[in-house]
Amino acid sequence: MNRMRLNSDYIPLIDEEAPRYRIVIPFKKLAWFTVALPFFGFIFCVVWSVTYNFEHATSTHCNVYNVLPSISAAIGHYEPQRDVWKTAIAIQAVIRALIFVMYYYYYQQTTYRWAQGVINIALFSYAVENISLVTLSFWTSNQNYAFHKLSFITFLLMSFVHMMVATYICKNCRSTPRDPSESKSSVLKVRAMLLNVISILSACYFFWRHNRYCEPFVYSMFAFSEYMVVMTNMLFHLTAAWDFAERRLLISTRGLRIV
Repeated sequence: MNRMRLNSDYIPLIDEEAPRYRIVIPFKKLAWFTVALPFFGFIFCVVWSVTYNFEHATSTHCNVYNVLPSISAAIGHYEPQRDVWKTAIAIQAVIRALIFVMYYYYYQQTTYRWAQGVINIALFSYAVENISLVTLSFWTSNQNYAFHKLSFITFLLMSFVHMMVATYICKNCRSTPRDPSESKSSVLKVRAMLLNVISILSACYFFWRHNRYCEPFVYSMFAFSEYMVVMTNMLFHLTAAWDFAERRLLISTRGLRIV
């Protein structure tokens, strides 16, 4: 893969003739598509579960009334929700592997050398977060509760670590000035991270309260907080659309290139 160049709009085909058949995709659109897959897949799973599996999906151990299913119930307990979610996650995982490579080169070009250790943490947490999202989606709580729980905890932990470290890099480790798109990305990163932390704390509180007092609708508040954890995570990853606003993906008979 050619080395990424900042602020360039041309296709660097050095000493080569342009391929006859090629597709050029603006990365901003690809980033939106990558986030849209799990977003609409998730919305479908929740709506379908409430519409067709309401009683079972919202039931709890103490049989109090609720109106929202947990994430695990919505994405992993029923068909066709389970297949829709798995398909969305599998496709976005492949694209996020490409984004991982792009961030590797992006950090090499825009940060100080002394920040390499921090960058390694950001890349590692990004990769593990993506892997744990796949495993928690393909091994549901009904199939393997222990592994699903481990994957979910790993996802939450690595997601938070990545948000925190990536935001730190954006704020403190840059060796080049930010352009307007990158400045917008930086602001969105901070907001998404703060909302994510608030959502996680809210989910923990409502889960504790439900198990302690077993009140009506409290489990639904826990479920809604879970939804916000997912949404804010998606918002954070959407900032790639502004980090790589000038980049394009070239698909041709010679393979893939980032230009």
